[in-house]
Amino acid sequence: MKAAVATSYGPPEVVQIRDVRKPKPRRNDVLIRVRAAALTTSDTRIRGLQYPPRLQLLLRAFIGLRAPRRIMGLVLSGEVEGVGSDVTTFKPGDEVFGFDNRFKFGAHAQYACWPAKDLLTRKPAGLTHEEAAAIPYGGLMATFFLRRAGVKGGQRVAVFGASGANGTSMVQLAKHLGATVTGICSGRNSELVRSLGAAACVDYTVEDFTESSASYDAVLDAVGGLKNPPPREKVAKVLAPGGVYVSVDETMPRFTQADLVELAGLAAEGSLKPVIDRTYPLERIAEAHAYVDQGHKRGNVIVTVA
Repeated sequence: MKAAVATSYGPPEVVQIRDVRKPKPRRNDVLIRVRAAALTTSDTRIRGLQYPPRLQLLLRAFIGLRAPRRIMGLVLSGEVEGVGSDVTTFKPGDEVFGFDNRFKFGAHAQYACWPAKDLLTRKPAGLTHEEAAAIPYGGLMATFFLRRAGVKGGQRVAVFGASGANGTSMVQLAKHLGATVTGICSGRNSELVRSLGAAACVDYTVEDFTESSASYDAVLDAVGGLKNPPPREKVAKVLAPGGVYVSVDETMPRFTQADLVELAGLAAEGSLKPVIDRTYPLERIAEAHAYVDQGHKRGNVIVTVA
């Protein structure tokens, strides 16, 4: 089968399409014919070892000393081709999508073998595989950090980095919870963020939202250290009494099957819309890596697999 293989850690050019052995499902596994996969910032950061030195050592020990030992890719949508002897939750022909919560990776290939008990569920019938692949990464991140911030109806919420994969999901899910949302993004993305439910937008290239007279019950940093979010002491000036500031960098998120199933339901009913910036065929995945590295994608970048 064809797969995207990183020949070393480094720039996008290290990612090459190679012929590799098609995986075989073990007794608890599902063999998936991949139709679309997300290329996330986590994928590109791992490829480029874009982490502090201590974390680089841990990643090398876990993923590979000189190059990733595994085919990369954490998010996919596709069709079940085969199941292991102990799998009862899926059958061949089922359309599924999900997130690799056990870091087995493998989504950037024609076939992937994942445990049936991984974060995997049936694809909403009304979504294409490309649209389905745009849901899990940002949706699960948003669900975890909104819950961590205790966001609920009637609150005023600001989302810094509102136009990325995490941010577009945070805006929509906070609005779904009944919050009034302000998106912090560049001016060129304001229309998109408003269309997703933000009541207002602040162009961070022109205005520092921490210097405004507004106050928020929660400020969510959807991008982390790579995009230089405002420091906590500045955000504190716009927090209402009892308000919280939560960043995606502050802890390792934990995702659940129930969260993925809920996201599938919200996407099916139209309450959570997939946002896709660009789509690349698997053969051009190195170009996709280069684009994500620029740090300006709107929503998700999707890789299609023929």
